[in-house]
Amino acid sequence: MLLDAVDLARAAAQEEAGVERVGAHVGVHGEDEYSVTHLFEAEHAGYRGWSWAVTVAYAGEGSPVSISEVVLLPGQDALVAPEWVPWSDRVRAGDLGVGDLMPPRENDPRLVEAYVQSDDPAVEEVALEVGLGRQRVLSREGRLEAADRWASSDFGPRSDMARSAPAHCGTCGFYTRVAGAFGAAFGVCANEIAPADGHVVHVEYGCGAHSQAEVDISPMVPVADLVYDDAQLDVLDVSE
Repeated sequence: MLLDAVDLARAAAQEEAGVERVGAHVGVHGEDEYSVTHLFEAEHAGYRGWSWAVTVAYAGEGSPVSISEVVLLPGQDALVAPEWVPWSDRVRAGDLGVGDLMPPRENDPRLVEAYVQSDDPAVEEVALEVGLGRQRVLSREGRLEAADRWASSDFGPRSDMARSAPAHCGTCGFYTRVAGAFGAAFGVCANEIAPADGHVVHVEYGCGAHSQAEVDISPMVPVADLVYDDAQLDVLDVSE
């Protein structure tokens, strides 16, 4: 009785589909001793590869076959939404706009409570000076993560600009070293002409605006010490 209830299942699927046509009957599989599910092609717009799944049940002798559930189910080739990703994992650098709020992730490993201390002597010195430290400070993991990100940026030692520069930022007069643990490898560029002006730069980054850069203004073609003027010709009469 359950296997033969195709028309009953189709009618239930059609009622759920509304004006959209229910396609051909494409299969049936048993759920348990008293219920089976009939599958029909879904011709609903936007649901390519999906099927109407209608579960019918039988309560026992003397009871009619009834509809238990009508749902749309995706097939192997169905177009489905991508797996949901939490917003904290979707946000990327540059997404924050004016007026947006972006709190840190819960238990963010980049931050630690201030009473745990920051493992950065410069930060602890400032907190001691004012008598009240910040509620949260960068953890060691947070600093290492930031250092890796800055070192691999356009202002890191392996960028195209750095490889073609005459010298490194560490020897440049415009290089302003940052305080704390970051100061061992990073500073801020203070040259308005440089592409990194106002950005954190690696000590081994560099550009053509280095304070010691010099331009060779010598002529491209060497000039001999003795110059011959061939603009005029001296004519010598050799007929005599």
